[in-house]
Amino acid sequence: VQLQASGGGLVQAGGSLRLSCAASGGTFSNYVMGWFRQLPGKEREFVAAISWSGNRYYADSLKGRFTISRDNAKNTVYLQMNMLEPEDTAVYYCAVRSSKYGSNRPNEYDYWGQGTQVTVSS
Repeated sequence: VQLQASGGGLVQAGGSLRLSCAASGGTFSNYVMGWFRQLPGKEREFVAAISWSGNRYYADSLKGRFTISRDNAKNTVYLQMNMLEPEDTAVYYCAVRSSKYGSNRPNEYDYWGQGTQVTVSS
């Protein structure tokens, strides 16, 4: 299984970015796809996840600004990030969990992408 994330970059505070992550090399029906991020010097933290059927899970602190979606036909998950803040600066990782149930724990995800850098300037 391979996950290829894209869409990161440099944006000013208040701006938006859309991350994409395409999965290949497996069958992803009934799998959860998620996003995590890692701030400098911090542990990886949960951002959002979405099940095959479209159930969405969000970190409480990000709900309302970030929206996760997926295109099952393309095995692709998206993360729309709005009203970005400098504190959102991090490397964002997509991940796949071999379960139909969502989780906010990194160690419960089986496959990881390479990460994409998001930098929000003030």
